[in-house]
Parts: sequence; C-alpha cells; structure tokens
Amino acid sequence: MTSKVTYLGGLRTSMQHLQSGTTIYTDAPTDNHGKGEKFSPTDLCASSLAACMITMMGIKCDQLEINMEGTTAEVLKIMASDPRRISGIDILLKFKGIFDEKQKKVLIHTAETCPVFYSLHPDIKVQLSYEWE
Repeated sequence: MTSKVTYLGGLRTSMQHLQSGTTIYTDAPTDNHGKGEKFSPTDLCASSLAACMITMMGIKCDQLEINMEGTTAEVLKIMASDPRRISGIDILLKFKGIFDEKQKKVLIHTAETCPVFYSLHPDIKVQLSYEWE
C-alpha cells in the first residue's frame, strides 16, 4: 500500500505516505465550497507533474554530473467545468546552472517523458516553457 487517505471533515483530507510517515493535507478549493487553506487534490495533480519532471531531470543530471540545484517550476492549473476537471497545466521551468545545447535537449526530453506526464489524460493540454539562466 502506498498511502492512507482520511477524510477529516470540512472538505479536508490527510494523506499519509506509509513508507516515510509523511503527512500532507488537502482542502477543497474556495471555488468549490472549500477553505482553500491547503493544496486541493487537483493542485497536487498539476504540481506533481512539475515535481516529477524536476525529479527525473535531477536523476539525469546526476548521471551526467551536471548541477541543476535551484531549478524551479512555476505551475498554473487550468480548470474546466461540466464535468469539473483539469483542462490544462502550464509549467515554466527555470533552470539554474550552465547547460550546453545538447544537455538542454536531453533535459527537455527527460521532462517530457516523465511518468506523471504519461499518466495524465490526453485531453489535458500541457504547455511547457523553459528558461535557461
């Protein structure tokens, strides 16, 4: 088992990662009857895409002995209705470090083939942008 999710009432859940014991919480967003004091489940889905991309690129950088520490991703989740769903995710990856053209291509390919990217429904429009410092 990966995690245990518990409904706490008030449209809030706790999610415990069983291997590490780490707990995170979610709230329904304010535009869907919630408090919006925590990530919503759809916020986590969109943010998980960016986290997966950065993690996979980190693995590749370790293999290539490249430092990308300090690289960030800015995530915009776009919602649609009827049915309510994520319709788009825009991510701006801002790289810290020095990368040549070959390394940039490898990192872009790595980001765009991460497991979460392949797990999203094909109707979700993912827009990726890259800034190289």
